[in-house]
Amino acid sequence: MSGRLAGWLTFVLAFAGLSYAARYGIEAEPTGERDFFYRWDAFVGALVQLAIMAGILALIVRGGPAARLLALVQPRSWWRAVGAMAAVLVGIVILGGLLNPVLEPGEEQGLVPEEWRPEDAAPFAANFAVTAIAVPVVEELTFRGAGYSLLARYGRLVAIVGTAVLFGLAHGLLLALPILVVFGIGLAWLRSVTGSVYPGILLHGMFNTGAILVGVLG
Repeated sequence: MSGRLAGWLTFVLAFAGLSYAARYGIEAEPTGERDFFYRWDAFVGALVQLAIMAGILALIVRGGPAARLLALVQPRSWWRAVGAMAAVLVGIVILGGLLNPVLEPGEEQGLVPEEWRPEDAAPFAANFAVTAIAVPVVEELTFRGAGYSLLARYGRLVAIVGTAVLFGLAHGLLLALPILVVFGIGLAWLRSVTGSVYPGILLHGMFNTGAILVGVLG
């Protein structure tokens, strides 16, 4: 377990470092590419990145048993899971409503489109699917799956806060970091009360879907 934890920490810290270097490094391109969702190269790039992350994660949990480390089990109670999901969603929406006007995290990331372009519906649908489905699956398995399991032996609080902070850092953002960390805390708490990664995947997907639709339709 110590070796797995060291490997996992190296993986997520390296990913966070690369994310910040890509966004704020000397050679970094300006942020704010609002056409991201309308580009096929963005779709291919996202798939490659997620495939690499999933491959590294598979090596970390290999022989774990992997299913237990990734929390790929049914929640203790789906009714309780739905209630917990609703509580986390309401909390992050309220927090976002309070902090978004001040921090403007969406402007920092600059990925969510601000208008609908019907002529680019195909790449939009592809990028939408990646963001709403593939990204939540890989990120939840990485942080609330393996990460939570590996940190849990140091206590529930360490597992929740530790994975939340690293989840926030992995996005390579500064202004959005407080919201991402709080969202990560909510997702890790959800993992702790349900014993499963599935509710977090669903909630994460709902959150990403909502953010995209608000940007396009709002």
